[in-house]
Amino acid sequence: MFSFFKKKETPVETPKCLGLGIGHSFEIDSLFLRLISPELVIEEAATTYIISAVGVVEIEGTTMYRFYTDDDAFLQIVVQGGTSAEHVLDVKLFHYYQTRDMSHKPSWESLLNEKLGTPEYALEGHTYQRVWESDTDYHQPVHMREATYDKEGATSTTDQFTMLFERPISHDTTESLFLSAEESLSHDNIERCFVLSTGITLTPTQITLHG
Repeated sequence: MFSFFKKKETPVETPKCLGLGIGHSFEIDSLFLRLISPELVIEEAATTYIISAVGVVEIEGTTMYRFYTDDDAFLQIVVQGGTSAEHVLDVKLFHYYQTRDMSHKPSWESLLNEKLGTPEYALEGHTYQRVWESDTDYHQPVHMREATYDKEGATSTTDQFTMLFERPISHDTTESLFLSAEESLSHDNIERCFVLSTGITLTPTQITLHG
């Protein structure tokens, strides 16, 4: 009978960067995309995206924001010291290429110890060079812990063991290849997968942000 006085739940405040957040949108320079599209692995990339979730990763004094869209893409913005334009270090637009189940433990260990950190990685006839340097031939995957917030207010945490590669394409730019071996806990079970994404680096003039 006292339901009238039931306390309202406080909505989860989701992270924002450059004014972008869940429900907002952004556009990519269509001319730039048309010029480089024939060389990219992804086909028919969109120019307008709506954000449905956001992830945050803290790495050695920098913060990485990932704005996930409904069409298998995410805008990754790396900032240091704040969330305004002057704090931006890097902006990349990634599209998912493939996700593989890695529930087989030996395959998971082989991925981490033998495959992720090689000097080169081949995909669809293209050879990508590892970006992150190492004193040895094999670079151990870089660990990232991402907190993700969705539009329903749910949150989750994922441990990611990552490596970044790239190859040169025309117009003085590159195509990136981001490899991520991802591990999360779901209903007391550990779930593992291997995610491959390809992306492009953007400058502030090549992206329009809509709050």
